[in-house]
Amino acid sequence: MAEEHNEELRHLVRIMNTDLQGAKPVQYALTGLPGVGRRTAKIVAKSAGVNPNAVLGYLSDEEVSKIDDAIGNFEAIMPTWMLNRQKDPLTGKDSHLLGTDIILTFREDINNLKKIRAYRGLRHERGLKVRGQRTKSSGRRGSTVGVSRKK
Repeated sequence: MAEEHNEELRHLVRIMNTDLQGAKPVQYALTGLPGVGRRTAKIVAKSAGVNPNAVLGYLSDEEVSKIDDAIGNFEAIMPTWMLNRQKDPLTGKDSHLLGTDIILTFREDINNLKKIRAYRGLRHERGLKVRGQRTKSSGRRGSTVGVSRKK
């Protein structure tokens, strides 16, 4: 441990085109990547052969590249129930989306629902609740509609 801290702490570590905080332990720093939570970050670190409690800024370039490779090989490491895109409607395959792919795929799915005029798509278009919540008393925003006063 003492020989590790002789090196300079890198405050920003670049993994998957994202700057991560180097002062944090690996398992918490990796949560800065969209699509990686605390549980998945710990599994990725262990599969890369890196101590999850080690500070990310003190890791060597070789260890950082191992973590990057482990994140790129996410589907092979994780069980299918932990993946965030199971049975993709277009391909039918299980995958795990990371980074900007999450946002783009989410928007694409909503646009597809709008295009096929599905009920959920129509609710998205109108800005109403989509998941079956009640709307009589909650979810009131926008212009107020109510009783007008006599003049």
